[in-house]
Amino acid sequence: MKFLINRRGFLQTTSTALAVGALPSFAKKASAQSKELRILVYGGDAGKASIEAFTKPFEAETGIKVTAITQDFLPAQLELMVKSNNVTVDVTPLSQGAAIAAAAKGLLEDIDYSIYKKQELDGIVDFARQPFGVGSLVYGYVMVWNTKKFPADKPRPTNWAEFWDVKKFPGARLLVSGQWGDEGPWEEALFADGVAANSIYPMNIDRVLASLDKVKPSIRKWWSNGSEIQQLMRSGIGDVMMSYDGRAQLLIDKGEPIEINRNQAKITWDYWVIPKGSPNTESAQKFIEFATRADRQAAYAQLTNYGPTNLNAFKVIPDELARKLASHPDYLKISLAINGKWYGEVGSDGKTNGARLSERWGDWVLR
Repeated sequence: MKFLINRRGFLQTTSTALAVGALPSFAKKASAQSKELRILVYGGDAGKASIEAFTKPFEAETGIKVTAITQDFLPAQLELMVKSNNVTVDVTPLSQGAAIAAAAKGLLEDIDYSIYKKQELDGIVDFARQPFGVGSLVYGYVMVWNTKKFPADKPRPTNWAEFWDVKKFPGARLLVSGQWGDEGPWEEALFADGVAANSIYPMNIDRVLASLDKVKPSIRKWWSNGSEIQQLMRSGIGDVMMSYDGRAQLLIDKGEPIEINRNQAKITWDYWVIPKGSPNTESAQKFIEFATRADRQAAYAQLTNYGPTNLNAFKVIPDELARKLASHPDYLKISLAINGKWYGEVGSDGKTNGARLSERWGDWVLR
């Protein structure tokens, strides 16, 4: 059975006011004497996958009772819990940007890498191994063709400069909206303008928007979430598109006329983290070590369309599935890792780069 994750489930907000009215029903403070480990997993079907791949086998191996909480979680809730000394979960996943921001505020425990076996630790890709968290999954933003418009025996756009070239490759384009700031067609615009992968960051926002000016007339739709782009791809409204790889792969698996181009894809990931002040830190450390082992990462990958952060998992994942995952070693060589730290950097105006992009986008898209 395949599950699909909603990538906008973790909003990049730091508003404590929002969190006050949004604390979910699991707000029961864990007792320092309790042997129960409270782990917040993704909501919906993705939470079911986490339970099957991680929490159930961890409880069976260690005897530590686990309560898996299948609700989405705002970073602002984490901040409120820690600052009020009322930590109600021991482990939670956070997006790259949210985890970096939380660590900068001192809201996360350091990961104890001394408990990891060397072969497991060596297998975890460098970008997913940080002092404040360990990567839980990898996904990508990719170029996607409609094979009716771009069949295999005809020329196709193979990079973002060619995506931008509407004369050579005519057809309706779809790109992700930049309304969120930390998610948008920014890196793609720079690739299209000839910027090399190792020079993308720090991004020149003026150059990004100038590049987007060139393709704007050919954009049929700026999509804003995974469900929307999945529906648009299914409808055939776009000829060449930007999509989450998992959404596109789901349609491919169902026989839709879609094909993924992984060249110049950009990848990001979520982290397992431990809120500062968790009364069960030792058990929480054990869980994250367990969940990032190669065999557990392989089990999760086989329930979802998202890649493992422990590359040793590919030794046991069937090649047919492995070639569908963003973190396949071959794809990592031609992909750009999103620099979440840059998005979170605060300028002299007090705004993060992500917030500045969102603001500039709002003005630009209406022109």
